[in-house]
Amino acid sequence: MRKDVLVIAALTASLFAASLLPAQSIEISSAAERTSARGPETAYTGLAIAEFLFRAGEASDLTAGEISFEPGARTAWHNHPAGQYLIVTSGVGWVQARGGPKRLVRAGDVVWTPPGVFHWHGATATQGMRHLAVWRFVDGSGGELGEHVSDEEYLAEVEAADANE
Repeated sequence: MRKDVLVIAALTASLFAASLLPAQSIEISSAAERTSARGPETAYTGLAIAEFLFRAGEASDLTAGEISFEPGARTAWHNHPAGQYLIVTSGVGWVQARGGPKRLVRAGDVVWTPPGVFHWHGATATQGMRHLAVWRFVDGSGGELGEHVSDEEYLAEVEAADANE
């Protein structure tokens, strides 16, 4: 028997076997079922409203939330064991890794913070910001929460290349 006939037979058998497996289904989380809540004072300075789009659980170890920051609002210093993506969807904000420069971010920017790096993010002093935050839980932990960002740290100069708020 030719090799190509064997390959076709094997593919046909695997497709048939796959058709016997239970069907996987798409899950839809209705926006109408989600609620928003003020971020806790232990984790935020100022007014930040969070809406979790999905949380780590049986289906995945990922969590995603949409957070809206009023001018002056920001997170406390924190980290994530598997890192974190921020997708800025509106407004203007600042992000900073501990020991690094404060950086300006605008709608459309995507920020990656590596695993274990303490950082903060939030709105500028004069403009609000909204972002999607996506991070992975590791061994049941989404990260560590540190101290609040001081007003001195928050109001420190922005890196020169980013200074045009």
